[in-house]
Amino acid sequence: MYTPGTQPDQDAEDGGGPETEAAGAASAKPRWSDRAGLWRRGWWVGGSSLFLALVLLVHAKVPNEIGNLGSLLQTFLPWLGLAVPVLVVCAVLRRSATALVCLLVPILVWLNLFGGLLIDKTSDGGALMVVSHNVDADNADPEGTAEKLAGSGADLVALQELPQSAMETYEAGLAAAYPYHAVQGTVGLWSRYPLSDTAPVDTGMGWVRAMRTTVSTDALGDIAVYVAHLPSVRVQFRAGFTAERRDRAAELLGQAISEEGLHRAVLLGDLNGTMNDGALAPLTSQLRSTQGAAGAGFGFSWPAGFPMARIDQILVRDLEPVSSWTLPATGSDHLPVAARLDP
Repeated sequence: MYTPGTQPDQDAEDGGGPETEAAGAASAKPRWSDRAGLWRRGWWVGGSSLFLALVLLVHAKVPNEIGNLGSLLQTFLPWLGLAVPVLVVCAVLRRSATALVCLLVPILVWLNLFGGLLIDKTSDGGALMVVSHNVDADNADPEGTAEKLAGSGADLVALQELPQSAMETYEAGLAAAYPYHAVQGTVGLWSRYPLSDTAPVDTGMGWVRAMRTTVSTDALGDIAVYVAHLPSVRVQFRAGFTAERRDRAAELLGQAISEEGLHRAVLLGDLNGTMNDGALAPLTSQLRSTQGAAGAGFGFSWPAGFPMARIDQILVRDLEPVSSWTLPATGSDHLPVAARLDP
């Protein structure tokens, strides 16, 4: 029954009309004006942010006993920073002040670890320019690679993964710029200055992948130069990060450098590891990274098509790096790395 001239209260019977539904939806949606909700929402985003900060803080404590997980994490450690913008988006979508505050922690930790690499520390000068390059045994253009290296202007060029089939090509391509050179196994050094006391360095591989020689320079005197190619590492489903042979080779190479009689020393090579990798401590505890001291950016060198890690290194002792950078790509799957050094 209803009084003529009126309509049934259909909206009331249905529990509300479109306006009521819209108002309900609006009230259910998180709002920045909801001050209490700002701090109650987004705990999972905040927790994820704090966990990321914890991983960055204790990366050196992650053990290698299970699949060399620590070394794998440290190899790509800078890339963990990419999780921050993802978490920022999640925090904004949740309209969570709690999550945004928690995000400050991994940002500050990441900047503490890597912020220094974002600063351009290069300067002019340098009495000695050195280049290191894994030329790749499967390089389809060894002639072009040798030509680019010869035109780099370097005083010393260290090569790794030299295939016997292309040895004459590299020797011919570098001969005009570098009158002195020495090769041991699959590594070699080309120099503008005389070389002496050249010998292989045992890395426990059964064949020669490292060498040591004395370079007699004009400005810096005698320098012990080591060229090395440490064993490759792989990520395998069952075995994890297979770095045991590399770690053992790093220990043997570090022992040889610790017994070096000359004060000034340079290590040029593909170490198949980054400076964050604690397994390379036998080397990094004695030698200084030129990229960290005088570079601009991370200086990633591998893979050449889309560099994701700095595994090609120039490390020095009793020398001052003034600049460090990567050279343009060659026919290799690695980029050449270069540095200028002063006394």
